Amino acid sequence: MDLFTHGRAAQIQQESPLANRMRPRTLDEYVGQAHILGPGRLLRRAIQADQLSSLIFYGPPGTGKTTLAMVIANSTRSHFITINAVLAGVKEIREAIATAQERRDLYGQRTTLFVDEVHRWNKAQQDALLPWVENGAVILIGATTENPYFEVNKALVSRSRIFQLKPLTQEDLTQIARQALVDEERGYGKLNVQIDADALAHLVDVANGDARGVLNALELAVETTEVGADGRIHITLEVAEESIQRRAVLYDKEGDVHYDTISAFIKSVRGSDPDAAMYWLAKMDYAGEDPRFLFRRMAILAGEDVGMADPNAITVVLSCWQAFERIGLPEGRFPLALAALYLSTAPKSNSAFAFFDARGAVEKEQEAEVPNHLRDANRDKEGFGHGAGYLYPHAYRDHWVAQQYLPVALQGKLFYQPSDQGYERGIREQVARRREEQIAGMMEIGRLPTGSWGDWEIGEVLTTSPVNRARDMWLQRTISNSGRNLGWQRDRLFELAGVQRHHLVLDINAGSGLLTWEAVRRAPEGGVWALTADPQAGDALRQMAERLPEMERPSILIGPLSELDYLLNLRGEADLKFDRILARNLFTDYGLQGDWEIGGGDTARLGDCLLPDGRFCLIQTIPRHGQRLYRLVEWGEQTKLRDKVAAAEEAIYHDESDPLVNWDEKEMEAALTAVGFTLLHMQLETETSQRQITEAHLARWFGEGEGERVGYGRRLQNGGLTKKEVTLVETLFRQQLLGRVVEWGTAVLFLVAVH
Repeated sequence: MDLFTHGRAAQIQQESPLANRMRPRTLDEYVGQAHILGPGRLLRRAIQADQLSSLIFYGPPGTGKTTLAMVIANSTRSHFITINAVLAGVKEIREAIATAQERRDLYGQRTTLFVDEVHRWNKAQQDALLPWVENGAVILIGATTENPYFEVNKALVSRSRIFQLKPLTQEDLTQIARQALVDEERGYGKLNVQIDADALAHLVDVANGDARGVLNALELAVETTEVGADGRIHITLEVAEESIQRRAVLYDKEGDVHYDTISAFIKSVRGSDPDAAMYWLAKMDYAGEDPRFLFRRMAILAGEDVGMADPNAITVVLSCWQAFERIGLPEGRFPLALAALYLSTAPKSNSAFAFFDARGAVEKEQEAEVPNHLRDANRDKEGFGHGAGYLYPHAYRDHWVAQQYLPVALQGKLFYQPSDQGYERGIREQVARRREEQIAGMMEIGRLPTGSWGDWEIGEVLTTSPVNRARDMWLQRTISNSGRNLGWQRDRLFELAGVQRHHLVLDINAGSGLLTWEAVRRAPEGGVWALTADPQAGDALRQMAERLPEMERPSILIGPLSELDYLLNLRGEADLKFDRILARNLFTDYGLQGDWEIGGGDTARLGDCLLPDGRFCLIQTIPRHGQRLYRLVEWGEQTKLRDKVAAAEEAIYHDESDPLVNWDEKEMEAALTAVGFTLLHMQLETETSQRQITEAHLARWFGEGEGERVGYGRRLQNGGLTKKEVTLVETLFRQQLLGRVVEWGTAVLFLVAVH
């Protein structure tokens, strides 16, 4: 580049719009999208480590897709090529590939190809890129405002990680605007600009999550406002209102937002919420949606979701539609709103789906002939006897007679199920009674086909990743190696936790990795940290983690919970916070090590580790509600001995000096509440498992105990039994339980809390 070209480029940059000049150049300057770029997130780690795979950024205009690509360009050591799909075609793709191959062959350098508006390419253009993404010649970064699952080649989607960018918050837009006002190189830092708080709030509010929108409005306000006598450019609310007068509603008549908004409207009407229905209807009208499209969808809803509960609904919608056609806009909005309100407040029934059930039966069943008595008798009554046996309903009382109208193979099959809503409630009993008469008559003449009785009833992350089958199979095997009950506990906890693909997850008391590996599987674009105080368990987890690609490995931390800050600081992650903190048997296991106290400082520390919307999710076995040994044997006539054993064993679980068993879910709830947690869910469930009683069990129960813990037999003596009675109890246990498989009950608490 010569001096003239360099100077011209600098001039163009200086004269470009404020939104372009203020594009962030580094990750530290980038504002927003914390769900994919916050500390510890996979995308941030990959950019910092320069270990990117193919990416697709998907989101509304002004959310930072192109800006993020430029940040990557400034951060990577690979050769970076930019193409705009609106202007480029196959020729430009071939030129980019040729450059990539040359740099790889001559310098061993990778090439990153950024394609803006990638959805604008047709299938042939996208296919031309596929082989080079497949063989690693280029790393693709695509940006699109359209849903990539619909607008981008499926083969490209399957080989890329997809990150969804969300509209920026008002705090994000305020920060962006203030950066522009103080930046002396690219913004207005050299000018004396004063903007009133209400003026800035208006710009941010009307921009509606679009950074480009707020910067364009700010630029217009500054550039068109004269310098005052005091040398200041004063931006008042009036100036701001002139600079951006109408909120930019994100709405595209053929894209994702269009379908999402109409879906929200339909579901609001179906859910009988007239307020939500009015909001979504107004949003679509404000954005310029065709009212005829809305009437068409409401006419469908009248048949699908209101149906026979109010047969007049379809008439009302069609009448409003006809009135709109005669009136036009803007007054035509009255019948539009009337139709939506009528449907929202009408009783609901989807019994019209009976047609589709019948259609499904037509597709699945072998072709069924029309029953002889229902056939047309005009042409061949004499030759084939068609129509013989047909009963003319008008000849009977109430103009109805019990006879079969379905093919023989489907007799007894029900498709229409009347609801108990509105008009349909009135015909429900009548339909049911007549069906009963039909079936009774069919039974009498032996026309119910064999086997048909069983069919007779009365009465649809923001991120994703390429499929890695080898990794997924390994993870699946790893997380499936736990027992049936442990697997059930794990699945139940993750169901309550709602872990998303971009979440940061901390598994404290990781131990065997029961929760760790499932978290790795469920949060591939986020990150997983596993803490264990057991060095041996930590080494095992690290060895297993090494089987995964480096960027997908969980971070294994070895040490007690009290050293979590220290362990994170060693990794340069001192400020890291998590979306989900998971744990299993945290209170019992840490209590045994002396490092944990219910309601102690470590409990409060957990709250500090959570992001604002984060959750603490716990599986906790409650020993106090555990299996009682005295219930495993038959006592026969030894009722007094049974009562003494029962009383002594129950006393074990109320021993104030034993922190392992002297608490239950009530104490846990009080302790968590005391340090600022709010419980969202707490459910105690009892699970049973098959357990074979061995000599080791009996030796442990009736031996001297382990360490400081006293054995079961000694506990019975402390509870009032004599040594002779304890010996008798041991004899009963040996006679009845040794080698036997028993049902063992365990009380498990599932808890979800926020801080």
